Amino acid sequence: MKLQLIRHAALWLEYGGITFLIDPMLSEHGENPPIMNTANDRRNPLVSLPGPVDTWLKPDVVLVTHLHQDHWDTAAVSSLSPDIQLLCQTGDQERIASQGFNNITAIDNGLSLGNVSLTRTSGQHGSGEIGQLMGRVSGVVFQAEGEPTLYIAGDTIWCNEVQQALDEYHPEITVVNAGGARFLNGGHITMNEQDVVDLCSYTPETAVVAVHMDAINHCLITRELLHQRLKQEQLLDRVTIPGDGEWFQHK
Repeated sequence: MKLQLIRHAALWLEYGGITFLIDPMLSEHGENPPIMNTANDRRNPLVSLPGPVDTWLKPDVVLVTHLHQDHWDTAAVSSLSPDIQLLCQTGDQERIASQGFNNITAIDNGLSLGNVSLTRTSGQHGSGEIGQLMGRVSGVVFQAEGEPTLYIAGDTIWCNEVQQALDEYHPEITVVNAGGARFLNGGHITMNEQDVVDLCSYTPETAVVAVHMDAINHCLITRELLHQRLKQEQLLDRVTIPGDGEWFQHK
């Protein structure tokens, strides 16, 4: 298994002989307006891609955990082949098909690709009213003979659904969308530094990779802030915080 953070939540995964492009946000630096009702008005993305966009346009499979623009943007829609194999959560197929894609599969009941098994997990994209407004989101567990079990939690806070996935699948690697994204009203809608600490405490056996930082204007927990908190908690040996373009390879 090899995993590359492209930027934000966009990942390139080589797993079980298959290449996956996950949650592609491929827009140029500053191409999109800021997320509204947030603490600043910086245009998105805040940073450029770490290489030419063509680097990531020919995976075997594209996986879109949900359709928020920072996970599936206009640039990805216009750049990827309409014939590419695309996986999504149930309920998102019609919109993706309306964008011109014709090889779409929902993974809600599990899916096998070659020797790779994919299983959808649930999460909470925030709590209370804001969590309801953010809608349904998904994570995915990857399993294959000879590979570590990988859990990509998706856009979720620390919640019962994440605990259940950890309890059921015992992943050796867990990728969390950190950044503590939030609006002016309501709580955080992706994991903040306390959520990452809580996950580490709950499941000491999993290695954690924290992404989803420093690229969108309403993600207020930076890599630097997360690093400082993890240092205080003596968790830096448990959590990898990759920079854009960096690779993570399981030991």
